[in-house]
Amino acid sequence: MLVHKLRLQRGWSQEQLASLSGLSVRTIQRIESGQSASAESLKALAAVFEVDFQSLQTLQTEADMPGKTSPVPQRSEPSMAAEEALALEQVRRIRGFYVHLMQYALVVAGLALVNYFFAPRFPWVLFVALGWGLGILLHGLRAFGLPILGPEWERRQVEKRLGRPL
Repeated sequence: MLVHKLRLQRGWSQEQLASLSGLSVRTIQRIESGQSASAESLKALAAVFEVDFQSLQTLQTEADMPGKTSPVPQRSEPSMAAEEALALEQVRRIRGFYVHLMQYALVVAGLALVNYFFAPRFPWVLFVALGWGLGILLHGLRAFGLPILGPEWERRQVEKRLGRPL
């Protein structure tokens, strides 16, 4: 639960935290659901959150105990490393989307020519264009971030239910 709170305070998604820490998304999900974490996983998370490993380990153990609430360790000084890594990851996702979009345009244009010359009465290329176009749309939403249901929305919802900022 502590890792979840730290992640929400920074406005990161589970995917972003996994990317920054080198852990899998599934490992992040398990830790956030209250399962115990290995020392290596906690060290990776402590480095990403810029907190002391010992305090994270102690607080994580205490947070796993029922009825126990523990303070969240604060960052000693803001570091640009995490923000730079997130920005780089975002730029890579956007670049991947544009590459995918160019591939889509070239392949669909080529298939449209083939369709026009070999089977002009049946526009089968539309099925390819619509199916792949849906994939492009989903890729774009992931690359540019869905404005609703993202990490910022999640943080706002938690704060709303708590009645206070995280």
